[in-house]
Amino acid sequence: MNKSIKSIVKVLFLILIVTFVSCKGSGKPEIAQEVDETPSEVIELTGEQMEAVGIELGVIELKNLHSIVRANGQLVLPPQNKADVNSLTSGIIRKIVVTEGIPVRKGQTVALLENLDIVKLQEEYLALKQELTYSSQEYERQKELNAQNAGTGKIFQQTQAQYEANRAKLKGLETQLRQLNMDVTAVSAGNFTTNIPILAPISGVIGKIVVKTGSYADMQTVLMEIADHSQMHCDLQVFEQDFPKIKQGQTVEISLTNQGNQILTGTVDYINQSFENDSKSIIVHVKINRPNAGAQDFAPLLPGMYVSALINVGSQTVKAVPSNAIANAEGKQYIFVASPTTPSNSPEGGEHLPPKGELRRAGAFFRKVEVVTGASELGYVEIRPLETLPEGATIITKGAFYVMSMAQGNEESDED
Repeated sequence: MNKSIKSIVKVLFLILIVTFVSCKGSGKPEIAQEVDETPSEVIELTGEQMEAVGIELGVIELKNLHSIVRANGQLVLPPQNKADVNSLTSGIIRKIVVTEGIPVRKGQTVALLENLDIVKLQEEYLALKQELTYSSQEYERQKELNAQNAGTGKIFQQTQAQYEANRAKLKGLETQLRQLNMDVTAVSAGNFTTNIPILAPISGVIGKIVVKTGSYADMQTVLMEIADHSQMHCDLQVFEQDFPKIKQGQTVEISLTNQGNQILTGTVDYINQSFENDSKSIIVHVKINRPNAGAQDFAPLLPGMYVSALINVGSQTVKAVPSNAIANAEGKQYIFVASPTTPSNSPEGGEHLPPKGELRRAGAFFRKVEVVTGASELGYVEIRPLETLPEGATIITKGAFYVMSMAQGNEESDED
């Protein structure tokens, strides 16, 4: 046992000697060495540079701006502005009198359907009309006799019942003929036809024509589609966090994404009260203010066009910076925050910094901070920094574009 203890002591003694020699040779332990590196994404500007390009410094301010909610969506037609064209009876399509893409008026003939059975309906109507004339005369005669006590009450009642039944049946046949778009006056004159005109149920533009000449169609067959584009509206997807801000009647600026970002205006018409599938978004329906009819350069509005929109949700006190304080790069927005110049300090900006006037004269380090922009008004833009910044952080309020160009130039040099 004593021999084992002595062996352990010898090993520990050798380890201590090696450690001492290593420390002595390096001058100080490795963990005590200082790292003299400038933090990444930090740009140094001298006082002369800031003076030359007119860079100004300031702080993030609180401004009362008209706040907006950004949303995407597409143009849609209300159900009442779309129609399928059907026939109320079966038959053969004998003629199609319209083509896809042309405008039609409500009640305009779009096709002719042939059905031989409607001849029997016309014959029945004409025969009953003639019979009603006789029963009407007989009813009036029996009514006069009954008033003079010259006839029997039973015959008068039978005549009256027959007259009322014929009149009701004739009214029913006339309704059927009118539903089939038949000319009742022509039928009354004995001018029968086997063709049934199919009429447009709404005014609009002919869409897809499903049938062709000679096709068989019944009441379930859709012959063609009609769409009225005059009442186009916009369906926007608003996410859960923004939903409480949306109110009926708010103004909306709509940009046609694939049509050169042409701008329309509208108002919030009504708001769904349920989420769309699993997206946690709610559909907001926007009524579009139609552009002037004489605007020849404006793209036609078609269902399915993609749009982006800005919903004006009213004035709110928000964090804002001058528009010249924001620089764009690769589809993102940034501001530049002053950082302490010594690496031992945390580059959070705002702490251990001299006053703004001294910074501008002597120069300073700045780092870019990504922000999400919102409302824009009177030269100020709402921002939401994607990281926490200290109160009163010094930022570049003018000349951010120059600093971004310098930062991108440095990045390219580092890559080379």
